[in-house]
Amino acid sequence: MSEVYATRRRRLREQCQASGSAAALISRPANVRYLAGTAPRGAVLLLGKADDVLLCAGPPDDRLAEGRPDDLLRVQTLPGTAGDPAVAAADLAEAGRADTLAVEEHHLTVARHRAIRSVVPRLRLTDLGGVVEQLRVVKDEEEISCLRIGAEIADQALGELLESILVGRTERHLALELERRLVDHGADGPAFPTSVATGPNAGRRGHRPTDRRVEEGDFLSVCLGAAYRGYRCEIGRTFVIGTSPADWQIELYDLVFAAQRAGRENLVPGAACRDVDRAARQVLDSAGHAEGLPPLTGHGVGLEIDEDPLLAPAAMGKLDACVPVTVEPGVHLPGRGGVRIDDTLVVRPEADGGPELLTITTKELLAL
Repeated sequence: MSEVYATRRRRLREQCQASGSAAALISRPANVRYLAGTAPRGAVLLLGKADDVLLCAGPPDDRLAEGRPDDLLRVQTLPGTAGDPAVAAADLAEAGRADTLAVEEHHLTVARHRAIRSVVPRLRLTDLGGVVEQLRVVKDEEEISCLRIGAEIADQALGELLESILVGRTERHLALELERRLVDHGADGPAFPTSVATGPNAGRRGHRPTDRRVEEGDFLSVCLGAAYRGYRCEIGRTFVIGTSPADWQIELYDLVFAAQRAGRENLVPGAACRDVDRAARQVLDSAGHAEGLPPLTGHGVGLEIDEDPLLAPAAMGKLDACVPVTVEPGVHLPGRGGVRIDDTLVVRPEADGGPELLTITTKELLAL
C-alpha cells in the first residue's frame, strides 16, 4: 500500500506545483488518511519540497489510532500536547525554503489560520480548495473492496435483526442492537448514526431514534451503514410490521421502489449527476410528491459518508467509472409514515455489467 499512498501524494504535489505552490498542508482528517494511510486525532500532513511528514500531537502510542502510516512517510510526534501540528508543519515548510504553502481553507479555523500567519509571516498562504476531495472521488479496487466488505457486514446485521421479534421494542433499542451487530461482524463501527423509524416517523430522512415502540401495522424504515478500514457504505430498507401491508402502503412502496430503480438504471459512466437525480425525482413528482422531497437523491461515499459527487437537481459534473454512490429516494407522509430505499452502488460501464450493487438485502416489501 505504500506505493499507493506515494502515488496519491505525487498526484497532489503535481497539482500544487502547477498552481504555483511549493508545499501543501493537509488538515482535513479524511484527506490526511487518504494520503498517509492513517489520521490520528489532530494530525496533519505536510507535502514538502524534499519529503512528506505526518505531524501528530500527543504521545507516540496514539499515532496508530486508526490505520497504519505509509512506510515511506516520515512521522513526527510533537512533545507534550500544547503544540499545534498545523503550525509546526508551516514552520517546517518555511525551514525547507518553501515560499508558498497551500492550505485547506475550508477546514482550517480562523484561529488556526492566524496562528500559522503569526509563526511564518513571510510564507505566502494559498487556498488548496477541494483538490484532495476530487482526487478521492474515483476509487481504486482496494477501496471498493473495503466498501464491499462494509456492505456485506451491514447486510448481515440487518438480516439478523429482521429474524428477531420486533413488536414492542423501541426505535432506540433496535438502533443500538444494529450498531452492536455491525461491530460483532467486524466493522470499525457504524458509518453514521443508525436511523430506525416506525409508524409516523418512518421514511424521514436522518430520523433520530426515539422511545416509540414498534406496533402492528407500522411501516419500519431502517438506515444504517458499516465503516470498514475507514470506508463507509449505506443501506436503507422499509418493511411492514406484523400484518399484510395496507393498500396505501403497497402503493407508496411501489412508487419509491420505481424511483429508486430509475436512479440506479442511470448510473453509467458519463451520465450527468443531475440527470440521475432527475430520473428518480420525476417518478415521485408525477405521482404528486414534488413537495417535501429531500434535496438530493444520492451522494458519493468513501472515507466519509457524504462525499462528492452529489446527485441533486443543481449538481454539476458527470459520473466516472469506479465511483461509489448511494441512490436513496424517499417519501414521508406527515402523520402516516413513509418509505426509504437506499443502496450503495459502484458506477461500472455496461461492458462490465453495469452498476455494481453492494447492498444486496432484498427490496421486496416484507411483512415481519
